[in-house]
Amino acid sequence: MFELIGVPPQALFGQLLLGLINGAFYALLSLGLAVIFGLMNVINFTHGAQYMMGAFCAWMLLTFAGIPYWGALVLAPIIIGITGILIERLFISRLYHLDHLYGLLLTFGLALIFEGLFRRQFGSSGLPYTNPIPGGTNLGFMFLPWYRAWVVAFSLTVCFATWFMIEKTQLGSYLRAATERPDLVQAFGINVPRMITLTYGFGVGLAALAGVLAAPIYSVNPVMGSNLIVVVFAVVVIGGMGSILGSILTGFGLGVVEGLTKVFYPEASNTVIFIIMAIVLMLRPQGLFGKPK
Repeated sequence: MFELIGVPPQALFGQLLLGLINGAFYALLSLGLAVIFGLMNVINFTHGAQYMMGAFCAWMLLTFAGIPYWGALVLAPIIIGITGILIERLFISRLYHLDHLYGLLLTFGLALIFEGLFRRQFGSSGLPYTNPIPGGTNLGFMFLPWYRAWVVAFSLTVCFATWFMIEKTQLGSYLRAATERPDLVQAFGINVPRMITLTYGFGVGLAALAGVLAAPIYSVNPVMGSNLIVVVFAVVVIGGMGSILGSILTGFGLGVVEGLTKVFYPEASNTVIFIIMAIVLMLRPQGLFGKPK
């Protein structure tokens, strides 16, 4: 079969693995965006910068505090999530009664500020981060690095645990109800503003978690988020704005499509996601998993 398609199995499965890795980051980031937009109606353009900050936080915890990767995997999302809570309280909470465009412009400006501060402090070149799970196994048709397999498995677990929490638990029902009838939820004694603030912090924490996972694979640098955020927004649009399950499935699926495109038609690998987005918007404007309004 591989002779018929003219592609060595090592190249094909290697690109499939790379596609799953990218898909894991697409899924985690688009999931965070979907949580924030679906439950708060805020287009969070700071998400890419918060992904970058998660990677830098892991690097600083290791470099200055001696805290290894496994500690950073817990601490970095909490630390960056707290900065997200501060951003929501100081800035975003003032814009809820305004058009979505104001929130987009605010978060875009904050992303530029964060990126500029980190670039000034650390420069534009990447900083290395030690691989916490070196080595791998030879599957015969390809070599599978242990860390990359861990990233895919862990990302899937986090994504579907988040989906289950929002869609199948009482807490998730409160969150969904607060977006439709906050006054009714407030009548049950639930602090809706605090819930909204924690929701934003949780979405930011997902972005930071993706940054920690990316640190050993890609170099930690100030532009790593801006290089990814446009693609992630395309993933969110294709899956459906605010759709939790759509973000997960579309993120992993488009990562695989992008990886296969690099094998069979490399020239289109950088644009295939945007081509799919254009087709989806023409045929189903609400996205593959979104609900028509």
